[in-house]
Amino acid sequence: MTSTADAVISQGDTGGSFGPLGQIDAGVLNVGYVEAGAADGPAVILLHGWPYDLHSYLEVAPLLAAHGYRVIVPHLRGHGTTRFLSPETFRNGQQSVLGVDTVALMDALDIEAAIIAGFDWGARTADVVAALWPERCRGLVSVSGYLIGSQAVGQLPLAPEAEQQWWYQYYFATERGRAGYNEYRRDFAKLIWRLASPKWNFQDATFDRTAASFENPDHVDIVIHNYRWRLGLGKSEAQYDELENRLAEGPLITVPTITLEGDANGAPHPEPSSYATKFSGPYSHRTIEGGVGHNLPQEAPEAFTQAVIDVDS
Repeated sequence: MTSTADAVISQGDTGGSFGPLGQIDAGVLNVGYVEAGAADGPAVILLHGWPYDLHSYLEVAPLLAAHGYRVIVPHLRGHGTTRFLSPETFRNGQQSVLGVDTVALMDALDIEAAIIAGFDWGARTADVVAALWPERCRGLVSVSGYLIGSQAVGQLPLAPEAEQQWWYQYYFATERGRAGYNEYRRDFAKLIWRLASPKWNFQDATFDRTAASFENPDHVDIVIHNYRWRLGLGKSEAQYDELENRLAEGPLITVPTITLEGDANGAPHPEPSSYATKFSGPYSHRTIEGGVGHNLPQEAPEAFTQAVIDVDS
């Protein structure tokens, strides 16, 4: 288990890497993660999205460590070195399960409460933890705001232009889509990066560093189930029904929160005005300018870092 800032080596966006990853059993997973900063510092958990990995925080992690935080950056299930402990466990990607994973990791690392921050799947997961276990969340930083949903909401039709943005969700609903993603996952992910961050001129080395995480043996199963579940086409596990029922009610988030949005986010995302009332505690929103797209912590690491520091105060 690594626990010092030496776990992070940052040489800018096109070079550098995290040092050796820790591995720890947490819930149904053996989680691969980076730990940086002071072991006795206030904890921050940084959650990545899809199709990304923990390298989205390559620059954020050392910045936060330099401010005295204990920074934890895990690979979500189906990514990188995170593995299931049992081959019999259902490869489930529904929203509550990723929240359960996060709390299990906190328990394994003896973290009572943390600031939880994320984007994409990571933002939704951070929202879930803040809503269901507010005592474990000292503060929340969420890119694109309130992303908690339900299968019922997922079945409601959207305007045609909005539906078009979700083209990959419908592709994944087919067996052809599963086979296509399995065969072309790197090309698929690079396409999503370009669409979601149209002004981000990332280098091939930057993409390749992350794309290695998609070779995880459970990656395709988790991704396909995540998107099928949203449409009611993927099965739920009964043990999570109570959590999903609570999330389906659209619970208010009471912990201190800062939401962020890039001014050039090309991925489907709600307008800030649509979710501001979902945060009943101290709350503010920031739009990050300069052609910043969907992968906000990697495209604007200083702004993301500052939001974590500010939500703590």
